Amino acid sequence: MTTITRFAPSPTGWMHIGNLRAALFNHAIARQNGGTFILRIDDTDQERSKPEYEDGIRDVLTWLGITWDDMRKQSDRMERYEQARQQLLDAGRIYECFETPVELDLKRKKQLNMGKPPVYDRAALQLTDAQKQAYRDEGRKSHWRFLLDLERVEWDDGIMGPISIDCGSVSDPVIVKETGQVLYTFASPVDDVDMGITDIVRGSDHVTNTATQIQMMRALGGTVPRFAHHSLLTGPQGEALSKRLGTLALRDLREQGIAPEAVLSLMARLGSSQPVVLVDGIADVIAGFDIGTFGSAPTKFDVEDLRPLTARHLARLEADADAVAPTLDAAGVPAELRAPFWAAVRDNIATLDDVAPWWAMFRDGGTAVVADEDRDFVTQAFGLLGDAPYTDATWSEWTGAVKDATGRKGKGLFMPLRLAVTGQASGPEMAQVMPLLQRKPTL
Repeated sequence: MTTITRFAPSPTGWMHIGNLRAALFNHAIARQNGGTFILRIDDTDQERSKPEYEDGIRDVLTWLGITWDDMRKQSDRMERYEQARQQLLDAGRIYECFETPVELDLKRKKQLNMGKPPVYDRAALQLTDAQKQAYRDEGRKSHWRFLLDLERVEWDDGIMGPISIDCGSVSDPVIVKETGQVLYTFASPVDDVDMGITDIVRGSDHVTNTATQIQMMRALGGTVPRFAHHSLLTGPQGEALSKRLGTLALRDLREQGIAPEAVLSLMARLGSSQPVVLVDGIADVIAGFDIGTFGSAPTKFDVEDLRPLTARHLARLEADADAVAPTLDAAGVPAELRAPFWAAVRDNIATLDDVAPWWAMFRDGGTAVVADEDRDFVTQAFGLLGDAPYTDATWSEWTGAVKDATGRKGKGLFMPLRLAVTGQASGPEMAQVMPLLQRKPTL
């Protein structure tokens, strides 16, 4: 059987780091098995779905190298959902309800006060045709629920292991709201059946949904896919990450200079028994992916872990790399200096945003940092330095002359001069710095 997976985001906000795991895992499974990966836009919520969010999903997936073989939109399939609803209605598997949100909330509160689980009581199944018409006459809008078989649904989860859900302990899920909106709970299994999805990886918060959707798939005559539910992300201290996901949009991380390779490296291994290794791209992720290495425990995520990975990735690149050359060009680094400039700074930057400040220092001179006790020393030293341009021998020759003239040596010689030339206590080797200076340093 051909492997077919899907990533089904809702375009109701910017795609965030929490969404990425489902995209990455489903993509890797499809590619490892020579199968098909479908990007499915779950946009039945037309009020909250926005074109810019949909465009953003495609943009960040492309940025990460995640490609899709087909793209579908749920908003294009409304007639199909109505056909499926009618199929289930004819089979006696859905029923019409007229409770208002307020009435349902009161029912839940009453059940909780009595120490009972807040499960829908199926009161609507007792309504006569006359009672339903009376509700319509008074202006009530109906919603539709799927009638669950009150039995256990079991499957062998690809991450969590054997799962057993008692559908008698959950409410019959609403599939169509009183507004006519088809809900994810219904549209998703219809799509999965129609598209022949064989494998689904998604968050562990969907486990109960999976049980009810398995029943829907069977009622529709479909084949149930293999399921795996990955752990949910928490903050670095174990705190809930859901409230912060709006600040972890992938487009924002991209704008902050985080490299796609850093994102792929961390998210492909986070929560697994395998160590995080720096990858060169999506092909490396696919080659090393193993769903069986992931655990079900909540997974701690710290956005700051992406920065050293980005720095390590940049340090491996050359000046003519596609990811580097445009940045050097935008910073105004002359063509003949790009290779030595990049060689000097690539081990000293966190993101490509650091390139422009480094070139500004070489071009215009650094802001000299000089301690009061070193001012006379630095003034004398600068007097022994000729005008630019300099060579890779200049630093050695200059410090040798200063040592002979002043008697200083070691850190007492080198550190004040580094601070005076670059304004920084650390950075590239000074032998690399001097040939890049476009003017003589001054106080």
